[in-house]
Amino acid sequence: MIKKAWFSRRLRIDLASKNEEELFKWFLACLLSGKSIQTEIAERAYQEFVAARLTSPDAILRAGWDKLLRLLDRAHYVQHDFSTATKLLEVCQEFKSHYGRMTNLLAQARTASELSRKLQGFKHIGPVTARIFLRDVRPIWYPSAGSKNGA
Repeated sequence: MIKKAWFSRRLRIDLASKNEEELFKWFLACLLSGKSIQTEIAERAYQEFVAARLTSPDAILRAGWDKLLRLLDRAHYVQHDFSTATKLLEVCQEFKSHYGRMTNLLAQARTASELSRKLQGFKHIGPVTARIFLRDVRPIWYPSAGSKNGA
């Protein structure tokens, strides 16, 4: 499970830029860390995806299940590799058809709690993944909300 010390900045993700790729990279990192997995393994898996340039929904979908599985295995993400490869493909497909871009998803949620609900509307995203995502996104997208609109 991801620990509080593993923030987007530790992964060199610049959320303050509000750049589409940076936002999706954080989403990907949160998806990889949402399972009961050691922080170091989730971080290694994320780095494998970045090295393979799989930092967009289209890139992940083009890569396909076999390539995702190889990257997860290389990161020693073996306990959940099959289900995670499937989850990533399904979430990316659903994300593309409902929102297309991270900025669209974020713009459609007026509060952090609304964003949490939207995230948990995805088949494979639960409260833990939503909470991890919001922890670093909330101060940038909902700065005046503090934690009262939290997930």
